[in-house]
Amino acid sequence: MSPSDLSLFLTSFVTLLVVIDPPGVVPIFASLTSGTTRAYRFSMALRGTLVATFILFAFAFGGEALLTAVGITLPAFSTAGGLLLFVMGFEMVFEKRTARRSKFAEHVAEESHLRHPDQLGPEDISVFPLGIPMLAGPGAIASTVLLMSANEGALTAQGAVLAALGLVLVLTFLSLAFLAEIIHRAGETFSSLLSRLMGIMLCALAVQYVFNGLKDGLLS
Repeated sequence: MSPSDLSLFLTSFVTLLVVIDPPGVVPIFASLTSGTTRAYRFSMALRGTLVATFILFAFAFGGEALLTAVGITLPAFSTAGGLLLFVMGFEMVFEKRTARRSKFAEHVAEESHLRHPDQLGPEDISVFPLGIPMLAGPGAIASTVLLMSANEGALTAQGAVLAALGLVLVLTFLSLAFLAEIIHRAGETFSSLLSRLMGIMLCALAVQYVFNGLKDGLLS
């Protein structure tokens, strides 16, 4: 791997790690699976991660073709994606994103209970809400498409992006499967600190996406 590809791998890894935000998802996953067996938590973590992997890799390979089909240019998507990621980073810094996720997860659990009051065993949360939108949400999809499209035609560079995405998803699975209970017990302070630090980094990366989009749009 060349130095430029290594740099791209690290940038992609940090970007996707911040956007998918395992420290922010883990406490919510712990609350959704509270009182269930270890086998159930492991199964939900594995299946939810596989669902997110399928969605994100599908957009990695077909996202740019989809943009072309609907007439959206890459600079426009880069600018819009950067604005979206900035909003997400802002919410992370002020702890609004985790609160919104928690409220959404509670709503899903309540709706499921109302629909299936006599259901035996815990609800399957692997596809919804864990796989999508908690892991493969708009920010993760936008980041994946942006990183792949920005390196169109460079197979080694796109390979570095895919490797970074794969590593982030593996770490996400390990976090959900083995760290959910530990982080949940550690309290909200630890999770809040990580979320705010990642939010600051995400805001900076988002601004860079906007700058790149505006520059490419003006030059094209």
